[in-house]
Amino acid sequence: MSIGWNEVETPAPPRLRSGDWVWVAWRAPLALLATLGLFGLFLILKGVDRLARLALADPPALAPRIIQAWATVVLFLLGLRFQPVGAPMEHPGALVANHASWLDIVTLQRSTRGFFVSKAEVAGWPVIGFIGRAIGTVFIERRATEARRQNAVIRDRLLGGDRLCLFPEGTSTDGRRVLPFKSSLFEAFFEPELRNLVWVQPVSIAYRPRAGLPKAFYGWWGDMDFGAHLVTVMARSRGGVVEATFHPPLRVADFADRKALAAAAGSAVADGFARLIADS
Repeated sequence: MSIGWNEVETPAPPRLRSGDWVWVAWRAPLALLATLGLFGLFLILKGVDRLARLALADPPALAPRIIQAWATVVLFLLGLRFQPVGAPMEHPGALVANHASWLDIVTLQRSTRGFFVSKAEVAGWPVIGFIGRAIGTVFIERRATEARRQNAVIRDRLLGGDRLCLFPEGTSTDGRRVLPFKSSLFEAFFEPELRNLVWVQPVSIAYRPRAGLPKAFYGWWGDMDFGAHLVTVMARSRGGVVEATFHPPLRVADFADRKALAAAAGSAVADGFARLIADS
């Protein structure tokens, strides 16, 4: 009998040395200052963008650029160098990526102005839930009875011009593997209004810790505590690299159904991921 990845035993947080806390002492305040300051600016520019849409036919969106700026600062403060291959698509639709850590969200926000699809319970998390709602995260219930409603929400966001970011594995891993993509979130792309309009771009994300750290250092999965993992990354992450390969986008209309599209996207992500970690 197979077990779910969330049931795999996770490692205990490492004991930090006094030297590690020095890194936390200067990184944490700067990260908090950047988050609060840029989030405040984001809220201001979000209002400006709303007024601009009333006055102009095709105004530039200013607020999403603040999110990209925030992600750039955070990756730097966490000791990670962003190394992209290819570029996010210009087509309407969604980016689908493998999921190793909360850091995947920062990585994708660094590279594209997209809106994330997240499990509904995150909306209730302190601070993170509030920020997620403010920046336009799509929160969905992962229950079969909610499938029709969640498809309608995704459909409406895509028809409104939003580009979404999804993690179709349905869970995060240790960052050393890619799980099969679940097809349920792909159902919305086959709505009659969307099938001939949207594209799906597979994205492979891989982390390379510096020498001396475990290969799964950046992975966050199972029952690992978010706060403890964040502190560990702040304390020990230096000279790390996060690589993101943006594969050729897939036209939804070219696929017979959601399972075929999910399989093709998952295969592209897994193949790209294997190449990224081949020499790590």
